[in-house]
Amino acid sequence: MASPSHSQSSGTGDLFDREREDWLRNPAIAFDAWLATQQFRASSAQVYRAQWGLFLDWLSVRRKTLATVDRRSIADFVAGLSIRKPQRARYLRLIERVLDHIHYIEAASTNPARFIAQDGEAGWRNARDNEPTGFLSTAERATLMAHLASPVMAASGAQRWREYRDRALVAVFLGGGLKTGEAIALTLRNVGSDTAWLTIDDDNPLLSHRTRLLPFAVTMLGAWLEVRATVGLPGTLVFPASSSGRPMHKATTLRSIDALIDAAGIAASREARASPQTLRNSFAADLFESGVDPERVGEWLGFVQPVSAHRLHRAWKTWSSQQVAHIAIDGESDSAEA
Repeated sequence: MASPSHSQSSGTGDLFDREREDWLRNPAIAFDAWLATQQFRASSAQVYRAQWGLFLDWLSVRRKTLATVDRRSIADFVAGLSIRKPQRARYLRLIERVLDHIHYIEAASTNPARFIAQDGEAGWRNARDNEPTGFLSTAERATLMAHLASPVMAASGAQRWREYRDRALVAVFLGGGLKTGEAIALTLRNVGSDTAWLTIDDDNPLLSHRTRLLPFAVTMLGAWLEVRATVGLPGTLVFPASSSGRPMHKATTLRSIDALIDAAGIAASREARASPQTLRNSFAADLFESGVDPERVGEWLGFVQPVSAHRLHRAWKTWSSQQVAHIAIDGESDSAEA
């Protein structure tokens, strides 16, 4: 591992050194300390602790440590898990997240887990996958919305406004059906005076459209815009990446979603990763459940052809039927065990 580049003349440098030594000396205890700072729900933390413990055991058997772990080691570990591909992806995301933290301490530039995650041909992907169209269940949506509406606990100024930004970002995915690129490019002039409607611009006039935000998303977006104005962030982007007003990167939006899904306690129980597309689909699901016509849903999603909306509607109906069947099977299993 590279030596820290932080100043050794300050207390901050000493703290970084001590934390680095903690990870090298006892990575299980260091993980528990890191986990305590992530504000995960107890159920999620328990799952992550078990996943990290399995990874450490695997490294120990192969005489590897966090100082010597490399891309090949991580790839072999994830590929050897006898679980479905989405579950393998959750293991990989956890390792990636922890190594991001460790490499930040060391001011290192590479994270071996990130290369594995971005490799579309990696062996760990050779596992049975879920259906291509995914949704959040009604309960998952309610849980996520409740978390988004919970008090923001972040203390520092920058951390606090970013938390408001990320919550509003997830809200416009889940409550407005935006795509990642649409959210990144959204400007203040695209927001209606009551924040209930968003105008989505596109170079192709056929793809420009308006979407109506669900009530919870109106609230979250309004709260963020108030914070944004108070902080005085420059530029016109609704969701700037930094205090300079520069645009967000797609990878940043993914990390923001992952963090909020984790914090809401949803990630540990899901087989598939909740992507922006999952949240977009779930916006449509909420409208379908409310009896909104597929054609109107398609208009708000920006579909050019009505057939696309009907295809999504059929996928939602199939998914809903599967959810009912799973609930029935679980109920029978519980009755049999009682």
